[in-house]
Amino acid sequence: MVNIEKFEISKGAAQRINEIVAQESENLHLRISVLGGGCAGFSYKFDLVKKIDEGDLIFEKDGAKILIDKTFMPYLIGSIIEFEDDLIGKSFKINNPNATSSCGCGTSFSI
Repeated sequence: MVNIEKFEISKGAAQRINEIVAQESENLHLRISVLGGGCAGFSYKFDLVKKIDEGDLIFEKDGAKILIDKTFMPYLIGSIIEFEDDLIGKSFKINNPNATSSCGCGTSFSI
């Protein structure tokens, strides 16, 4: 399925996704979901999955695939996923222009 929504994958995030998938013996993709809850109202959930569901939008960069159910796209339009490797640890971070506030943990946001 070709995506029509705007969601970007940074070069560093694509590289890290490819590294994680290469360590596994199966063809996996990173799925991003938006859940109710977290300290600011919504939170991001990251999973490695084999199956591409019917309602998924597929975003790809440098061979790395991210799956997002189209029902979550209103929360993520215009976002970019990045991979950060700093003193406090390594993690994926979503820079979301739709978020009006976010939590210090970086995985919780409000709209």
